[in-house]
Amino acid sequence: MDWGTDLWDQNDVIDKHTQSGLDLVERYIKFVKERTEIEQSYAKQLRSLSKKYAKRGSKEEQDCRFSNHASFQDILNELNDYAGQRELIAENMMTGICVELTKFLQDFKQERKTHLADAKKAQQNLESNFKHLESTKKRFAKEWAEAEKATQQAEKTENDLNATKLDVEKAKQHAHARTHTAEECRNDYAALLQKYNKEQNFFYYTEIPQIFNKLQDMDERRIRRLAGGYSQFSDIEKNVLPIISKCLEGISAAGGKINEKQDSLLLIEQHKSGFERPGDVEFEDYTQGIKAATSESSLNPPKVRAKLWPFSKKHKIAHVEKQPPPAAEDFSHLPPEQRKKRLQAKIDDITKELQKAQDQSEALEKMKGVYEQNPQMGDPSSLEPQITETTQNIGRLRGELTKYETWLSEAVGGEESANAINNNTQHGVGAVERSHIYTDFDDEFDDIENPIGQCTALYTFEGNSEGTISITEGEQLSVMEEDKGDGWMRVLKSNGEEGYIPSSYVKQAS
Repeated sequence: MDWGTDLWDQNDVIDKHTQSGLDLVERYIKFVKERTEIEQSYAKQLRSLSKKYAKRGSKEEQDCRFSNHASFQDILNELNDYAGQRELIAENMMTGICVELTKFLQDFKQERKTHLADAKKAQQNLESNFKHLESTKKRFAKEWAEAEKATQQAEKTENDLNATKLDVEKAKQHAHARTHTAEECRNDYAALLQKYNKEQNFFYYTEIPQIFNKLQDMDERRIRRLAGGYSQFSDIEKNVLPIISKCLEGISAAGGKINEKQDSLLLIEQHKSGFERPGDVEFEDYTQGIKAATSESSLNPPKVRAKLWPFSKKHKIAHVEKQPPPAAEDFSHLPPEQRKKRLQAKIDDITKELQKAQDQSEALEKMKGVYEQNPQMGDPSSLEPQITETTQNIGRLRGELTKYETWLSEAVGGEESANAINNNTQHGVGAVERSHIYTDFDDEFDDIENPIGQCTALYTFEGNSEGTISITEGEQLSVMEEDKGDGWMRVLKSNGEEGYIPSSYVKQAS
């Protein structure tokens, strides 16, 4: 069954049906375009989201050493990769479906237009021939009527007794001429009718069926191509599902990699000071006339801040322009445990550099020996500057190694003595720098203290060490103790929290 056979007389139906099919292709293309826009927007928002929450800066990188922080970064990375797959889906849908189907649609529109034009042309040609046939038929009918009329007139004249022979002869000649003309018209009509019937048969049995069958083939190809586009809509996403699954598996794996015990141990290793806890405050019996040695009253015991490790001056402070004082070369600004770790790390680095310099020196000496034995290979004296420089570098590194090993020995050996006096002093190079802070701790806090001024925080400060407090930019603070030359001052917050902050981070009220 085909259109040419069964729908030979349904030209308008075929016209509307094929147009409806092309309209469907156009609708599908528009649908896929809107889907790609959704995918692109979704991918863009996912990328923005992962970028927004990604860790940046040295402090964040330090946090990423903890498994729960690192896992969140892994999730953000996987989400970014996931967004890339959504972009790939959008790109493949645009190029594989929209672009290809648009080109296909334009070709089909032109093909349909050609076939319908051919059908219309054939129809017009048949109608024109039919009109010509009708015209010939009417002429034949007219001429035949005139011939019959002339014949009857000739017979009437011949039977008329009053008619002359000449009149009879004229009537017969006229009747004969009319009959001859009618016969010619009859022959023309018969020939044209035969030709028209042949053309009509070709039109209905050959020409129109061929055109309609071509339109049927075109429409079936359109349906097959559209069906492929439907499947492609799903297949494009299926192709990236393995990678999307890996991204989702990576997100699940990031949650499984978290080790809470390890994170706790890491925090301890990073920040433990190694100090002993403060000892009990001795009872001072004023009834016996004993003067207070380290505190003012047994009823109002001093704050224990003097027995805690003084705050570190090496902080990573966000959103500030001014930097705290530089760290001591021997790391004496750090708590004992942290100082030992940093000194050991420094010793390891110097040892590696020293080994590298020694290897270089040996290589230069060997090369110098080869040049001395084979002067044609090079001048031994040309190596002297490099040998001298390497020797000086080795001497410098050995000096630094000895210096840091001495500091490490002092840090290890001096820890017990430092703990025995409740951490009020430190053995090592940094003791002089902090002596002022320690000697003042016994009498720096009274039972009832009044603020000596007000100040406003210029920058945000994170007080992570013992004795310090955190402040926020713009926060109003009460000054409890001025800077005594060490770069720190004691303040009181509105919530009652009290501690030390860098003096350069606040502006005092005049």
